[in-house]
Amino acid sequence: MQTSSLKNQVAIVTGASSGIGKATALKFAAEGAKVGLIDIKKEDAEHVKKKIIKHDGEAMIAEADIRDPEQVEQAIKSIVEHFGKLDIVFANAGINGKVTPIEDITPEEWDQTLETNLKGTFLTTKYAIPYLKKRGGSMVITSSINGTRKFSAIGMSAYSSSKAAQMAFGKMAALELTEYHIRVNIVCPGLIETNIGKNTFKEEENLEKVKIPVEYPEGDQPLEGKGGKPEQVADLVHFLVSDASAHITGTEVYIDGASTLL
Repeated sequence: MQTSSLKNQVAIVTGASSGIGKATALKFAAEGAKVGLIDIKKEDAEHVKKKIIKHDGEAMIAEADIRDPEQVEQAIKSIVEHFGKLDIVFANAGINGKVTPIEDITPEEWDQTLETNLKGTFLTTKYAIPYLKKRGGSMVITSSINGTRKFSAIGMSAYSSSKAAQMAFGKMAALELTEYHIRVNIVCPGLIETNIGKNTFKEEENLEKVKIPVEYPEGDQPLEGKGGKPEQVADLVHFLVSDASAHITGTEVYIDGASTLL
Protein backbone atom coordinates (compact mmCIF):
# COMPACT_ATOMS: atom_id res chain seq x y z
CA MET A 1 0.00 0.00 0.00
CA GLN A 2 1.40 3.38 -1.01
CA THR A 3 1.64 6.40 1.24
CA SER A 4 2.55 9.88 0.06
CA SER A 5 5.73 11.17 1.74
CA LEU A 6 7.61 10.83 -1.57
CA LYS A 7 4.66 11.32 -3.91
CA ASN A 8 5.65 12.64 -7.36
CA GLN A 9 9.34 12.15 -6.52
CA VAL A 10 11.76 10.28 -8.79
CA ALA A 11 14.47 8.25 -7.09
CA ILE A 12 17.52 6.33 -8.27
CA VAL A 13 18.94 3.41 -6.30
CA THR A 14 22.24 1.78 -7.23
CA GLY A 15 22.86 -1.82 -6.24
CA ALA A 16 19.09 -2.19 -6.28
CA SER A 17 18.76 -5.94 -6.74
CA SER A 18 19.39 -7.08 -3.18
CA GLY A 19 20.01 -6.19 0.45
CA ILE A 20 19.86 -2.55 1.46
CA GLY A 21 19.36 -1.38 -2.13
CA LYS A 22 16.37 -3.64 -2.68
CA ALA A 23 14.78 -2.78 0.67
CA THR A 24 15.22 0.94 0.02
CA ALA A 25 13.85 0.77 -3.52
CA LEU A 26 10.75 -0.97 -2.17
CA LYS A 27 10.45 1.59 0.63
CA PHE A 28 10.73 4.51 -1.79
CA ALA A 29 8.05 2.98 -4.01
CA ALA A 30 5.77 2.32 -1.04
CA GLU A 31 6.10 5.99 -0.15
CA GLY A 32 4.96 7.05 -3.61
CA ALA A 33 8.23 7.56 -5.49
CA LYS A 34 8.96 6.40 -9.02
CA VAL A 35 12.14 4.36 -8.82
CA GLY A 36 15.01 3.87 -11.24
CA LEU A 37 16.86 0.65 -10.38
CA ILE A 38 20.54 0.57 -11.38
CA ASP A 39 22.35 -2.75 -11.21
CA ILE A 40 25.27 -4.42 -12.93
CA LYS A 41 22.94 -7.07 -14.40
CA LYS A 42 19.50 -6.00 -15.51
CA GLU A 43 17.96 -9.41 -14.91
CA ASP A 44 19.05 -9.36 -11.26
CA ALA A 45 16.77 -6.40 -10.56
CA GLU A 46 13.71 -7.71 -12.40
CA HIS A 47 12.17 -9.21 -9.27
CA VAL A 48 12.40 -5.83 -7.51
CA LYS A 49 10.74 -4.07 -10.43
CA LYS A 50 7.96 -6.67 -10.56
CA LYS A 51 7.29 -6.34 -6.84
CA ILE A 52 7.04 -2.55 -7.12
CA ILE A 53 4.65 -2.77 -10.07
CA LYS A 54 2.60 -5.44 -8.31
CA HIS A 55 1.93 -2.93 -5.54
CA ASP A 56 0.89 -0.22 -8.00
CA GLY A 57 4.25 1.53 -8.08
CA GLU A 58 6.40 2.63 -11.02
CA ALA A 59 9.92 1.37 -11.70
CA MET A 60 12.42 0.88 -14.49
CA ILE A 61 15.81 -0.80 -14.65
CA ALA A 62 19.04 0.60 -16.08
CA GLU A 63 22.03 -1.71 -16.36
CA ALA A 64 25.43 -0.29 -15.45
CA ASP A 65 28.78 -1.21 -13.99
CA ILE A 66 29.17 1.72 -11.61
CA ARG A 67 32.93 1.78 -12.25
CA ASP A 68 32.29 2.76 -15.87
CA PRO A 69 31.66 6.49 -16.50
CA GLU A 70 29.79 6.04 -19.78
CA GLN A 71 27.53 3.33 -18.39
CA VAL A 72 26.68 5.31 -15.26
CA GLU A 73 26.02 8.50 -17.22
CA GLN A 74 23.78 6.67 -19.68
CA ALA A 75 21.90 4.81 -16.93
CA ILE A 76 21.04 7.99 -15.07
CA LYS A 77 20.14 9.76 -18.31
CA SER A 78 17.78 6.96 -19.34
CA ILE A 79 15.96 7.06 -16.00
CA VAL A 80 15.54 10.82 -16.11
CA GLU A 81 14.30 10.67 -19.70
CA HIS A 82 11.82 7.96 -18.73
CA PHE A 83 10.39 9.70 -15.65
CA GLY A 84 11.05 13.32 -16.63
CA LYS A 85 13.11 14.48 -13.65
CA LEU A 86 15.27 13.42 -10.70
CA ASP A 87 14.79 14.20 -7.00
CA ILE A 88 16.53 11.48 -4.96
CA VAL A 89 19.72 9.46 -5.37
CA PHE A 90 20.77 6.57 -3.16
CA ALA A 91 24.40 5.73 -3.98
CA ASN A 92 24.44 2.30 -2.42
CA ALA A 93 26.21 -0.18 -4.70
CA GLY A 94 29.39 -1.66 -3.30
CA ILE A 95 31.44 -4.74 -2.52
CA ASN A 96 33.55 -6.03 0.36
CA GLY A 97 36.12 -7.28 -2.13
CA LYS A 98 39.25 -9.19 -1.15
CA VAL A 99 39.73 -9.65 2.58
CA THR A 100 43.40 -10.36 3.16
CA PRO A 101 46.47 -8.75 4.80
CA ILE A 102 47.90 -5.62 3.20
CA GLU A 103 51.03 -7.45 2.06
CA ASP A 104 48.93 -10.06 0.27
CA ILE A 105 46.31 -7.96 -1.48
CA THR A 106 47.23 -7.29 -5.10
CA PRO A 107 47.08 -3.81 -6.63
CA GLU A 108 44.35 -5.12 -8.94
CA GLU A 109 42.26 -6.34 -5.98
CA TRP A 110 42.76 -3.03 -4.20
CA ASP A 111 41.65 -1.13 -7.30
CA GLN A 112 38.55 -3.30 -7.74
CA THR A 113 37.28 -2.41 -4.27
CA LEU A 114 38.18 1.29 -4.46
CA GLU A 115 36.79 1.67 -7.97
CA THR A 116 33.52 -0.04 -7.12
CA ASN A 117 32.87 1.67 -3.81
CA LEU A 118 34.51 5.08 -4.12
CA LYS A 119 34.70 5.75 -7.84
CA GLY A 120 31.18 4.33 -8.21
CA THR A 121 29.89 6.82 -5.64
CA PHE A 122 31.74 9.66 -7.35
CA LEU A 123 30.36 8.77 -10.78
CA THR A 124 26.80 8.36 -9.48
CA THR A 125 27.01 11.76 -7.82
CA LYS A 126 28.73 13.49 -10.73
CA TYR A 127 26.21 12.43 -13.35
CA ALA A 128 23.19 13.00 -11.12
CA ILE A 129 24.09 16.58 -10.19
CA PRO A 130 23.00 18.26 -13.46
CA TYR A 131 19.50 16.84 -13.03
CA LEU A 132 19.25 17.47 -9.28
CA LYS A 133 20.36 21.10 -9.75
CA LYS A 134 17.17 21.89 -11.65
CA ARG A 135 14.95 21.79 -8.56
CA GLY A 136 17.09 20.59 -5.68
CA GLY A 137 16.99 17.16 -4.11
CA SER A 138 18.61 14.71 -1.77
CA MET A 139 21.40 12.15 -1.93
CA VAL A 140 22.36 9.42 0.51
CA ILE A 141 25.62 7.47 0.35
CA THR A 142 26.09 4.03 1.89
CA SER A 143 29.36 4.02 3.83
CA SER A 144 30.02 1.70 6.79
CA ILE A 145 31.11 1.51 10.39
CA ASN A 146 34.37 0.09 9.00
CA GLY A 147 36.91 2.81 8.34
CA THR A 148 34.81 5.44 10.11
CA ARG A 149 34.23 4.17 13.67
CA LYS A 150 35.60 0.64 13.63
CA PHE A 151 39.10 -0.48 12.67
CA SER A 152 39.20 -4.06 13.94
CA ALA A 153 38.05 -5.75 10.74
CA ILE A 154 41.42 -7.26 9.96
CA GLY A 155 42.05 -7.82 6.27
CA MET A 156 39.58 -5.17 5.13
CA SER A 157 42.04 -2.35 4.49
CA ALA A 158 40.77 -1.68 0.96
CA TYR A 159 37.12 -1.79 1.98
CA SER A 160 37.63 0.39 5.06
CA SER A 161 39.67 2.91 3.08
CA SER A 162 36.92 3.17 0.48
CA LYS A 163 34.28 3.66 3.16
CA ALA A 164 36.26 6.36 4.98
CA ALA A 165 36.74 8.14 1.66
CA GLN A 166 33.03 7.90 0.86
CA MET A 167 32.27 9.76 4.07
CA ALA A 168 34.78 12.50 3.27
CA PHE A 169 33.43 12.75 -0.26
CA GLY A 170 29.85 13.00 1.02
CA LYS A 171 30.73 15.85 3.35
CA MET A 172 32.59 17.72 0.61
CA ALA A 173 29.67 17.24 -1.75
CA ALA A 174 27.16 18.38 0.88
CA LEU A 175 28.88 21.72 1.29
CA GLU A 176 29.54 22.20 -2.42
CA LEU A 177 25.94 21.52 -3.38
CA THR A 178 24.14 23.62 -0.76
CA GLU A 179 23.62 26.52 -3.16
CA TYR A 180 21.66 24.16 -5.42
CA HIS A 181 19.52 22.97 -2.50
CA ILE A 182 20.90 19.44 -2.81
CA ARG A 183 21.37 17.65 0.51
CA VAL A 184 23.94 14.87 0.90
CA ASN A 185 24.04 12.53 3.90
CA ILE A 186 25.83 9.30 4.72
CA VAL A 187 24.55 6.12 6.37
CA CYS A 188 27.01 3.84 8.15
CA PRO A 189 25.52 0.38 8.69
CA GLY A 190 27.02 -2.22 10.95
CA LEU A 191 26.17 -5.90 10.58
CA ILE A 192 23.12 -6.08 8.32
CA GLU A 193 21.56 -9.28 7.01
CA THR A 194 22.38 -9.00 3.29
CA ASN A 195 24.07 -11.15 0.65
CA ILE A 196 27.17 -8.95 0.34
CA GLY A 197 29.07 -12.11 1.22
CA LYS A 198 28.83 -13.02 -2.46
CA ASN A 199 31.21 -10.14 -3.12
CA THR A 200 33.52 -10.95 -0.22
CA PHE A 201 36.67 -12.95 -0.92
CA LYS A 202 38.38 -14.01 2.30
CA GLU A 203 41.84 -15.54 2.36
CA GLU A 204 41.50 -17.36 5.68
CA GLU A 205 45.03 -18.80 5.73
CA ASN A 206 46.70 -15.45 5.11
CA LEU A 207 44.44 -13.72 7.64
CA GLU A 208 45.80 -15.99 10.37
CA LYS A 209 49.12 -14.15 10.03
CA VAL A 210 47.60 -10.86 11.21
CA LYS A 211 44.86 -12.12 13.49
CA ILE A 212 44.49 -9.99 16.62
CA PRO A 213 44.30 -12.24 19.72
CA VAL A 214 41.38 -10.46 21.34
CA GLU A 215 38.16 -12.19 22.30
CA TYR A 216 35.19 -9.88 21.83
CA PRO A 217 32.14 -10.22 24.09
CA GLU A 218 29.75 -12.95 23.11
CA GLY A 219 26.90 -11.37 21.21
CA ASP A 220 28.43 -8.08 20.07
CA GLN A 221 25.12 -6.56 18.91
CA PRO A 222 23.93 -4.92 22.15
CA LEU A 223 20.61 -3.45 21.01
CA GLU A 224 18.90 -6.57 19.67
CA GLY A 225 21.52 -9.27 20.08
CA LYS A 226 21.77 -9.76 16.33
CA GLY A 227 22.47 -7.92 13.10
CA GLY A 228 20.07 -5.39 11.68
CA LYS A 229 17.74 -5.85 8.73
CA PRO A 230 17.93 -4.10 5.35
CA GLU A 231 14.47 -2.67 5.98
CA GLN A 232 15.76 -0.83 9.04
CA VAL A 233 18.42 0.87 6.94
CA ALA A 234 15.78 1.62 4.30
CA ASP A 235 13.69 3.41 6.95
CA LEU A 236 16.70 5.56 7.82
CA VAL A 237 17.43 6.39 4.18
CA HIS A 238 13.77 7.29 3.67
CA PHE A 239 13.96 9.73 6.58
CA LEU A 240 17.11 11.32 5.15
CA VAL A 241 15.59 11.93 1.71
CA SER A 242 12.21 13.10 3.03
CA ASP A 243 11.12 16.57 4.10
CA ALA A 244 11.35 15.38 7.71
CA SER A 245 15.14 15.88 7.48
CA ALA A 246 15.05 19.10 5.45
CA HIS A 247 17.75 20.82 7.56
CA ILE A 248 20.14 17.85 7.69
CA THR A 249 23.06 17.63 5.27
CA GLY A 250 26.69 16.53 5.43
CA THR A 251 25.85 14.23 8.32
CA GLU A 252 26.76 10.60 8.94
CA VAL A 253 24.32 8.37 10.78
CA TYR A 254 25.45 5.09 12.32
CA ILE A 255 22.99 2.22 12.31
CA ASP A 256 24.71 -0.65 14.09
CA GLY A 257 22.77 -1.43 17.26
CA ALA A 258 25.58 0.19 19.34
CA SER A 259 28.02 -2.55 18.33
CA THR A 260 30.83 -0.06 17.76
CA LEU A 261 30.37 1.42 21.22
CA LEU A 262 31.66 -1.71 22.95
